[in-house]
Amino acid sequence: MDLHSKKVGIAECTYEDVEQKLWPFPIEDIWGIGSRMKKNLNRMGITTLGQLANYNLEHLKKRFGIMGEQLYWHAWGVDLSPVFGNFTKQGQKGFGHGIALLRDYTGQEVAYCILDLCEEVCRRARTANKTGRTIHLGISYSKESGGGFSRSRSIDIPTNVTIDVYHVCMQLFKEFYDGNSNIRHVYVTLTNLIDKGKGQVQLDLFEDRTKKNDIGYVMDAIRDKYGSTAILRASSYTEGGVTLDRSKKIGGHFA
Repeated sequence: MDLHSKKVGIAECTYEDVEQKLWPFPIEDIWGIGSRMKKNLNRMGITTLGQLANYNLEHLKKRFGIMGEQLYWHAWGVDLSPVFGNFTKQGQKGFGHGIALLRDYTGQEVAYCILDLCEEVCRRARTANKTGRTIHLGISYSKESGGGFSRSRSIDIPTNVTIDVYHVCMQLFKEFYDGNSNIRHVYVTLTNLIDKGKGQVQLDLFEDRTKKNDIGYVMDAIRDKYGSTAILRASSYTEGGVTLDRSKKIGGHFA
């Protein structure tokens, strides 16, 4: 849609149209491919999205890890990053949310964005009465920087508490962020799901877990009744927050 609809206002692209409407474009025209990644792909003989789509997936995964797999599917018009889920009767396997930022974010600013995404992911998990053990953070740098990282970490006690998920995401961010690159895409997922109440229960003398859980459900109830922005964390009102802007959009575009 970025390649076509922004030029003509409205565009349609089915899976049958991918070869004609997507593959002729240079690889750098999609997010996630900056100057560094472009050079790496060019050395492999990949200059267009068609060449990327028809490259051996296993070779891309071996060379670039999960980022290679994401870029492969992007060349086919498929974005797997925001939600790792299964929408068949087998049940959902995860809850995720991602965003392509409208400007470069610094490492300090992106913390507010990550918190907003964690809030949305956990809200969806609470609505489904699920908790999760594995938290995943994906970061793509700006085109000028290129690259990024995608890492996950499992916890002992399953959770759908926003601040729990946020703390793990920030651990991953501090561990794998290069410290310099600007950021343009962020996603958070909660997987390895179980029904709420069926996980391991562990009492903590220094933490009221019941209160932490109740706060999330109360905030969800207020938003359901009065709107998604009826109650927000203070961080959502900073320049790094994304919830307010997202609430004004439909399908990623301003209504």
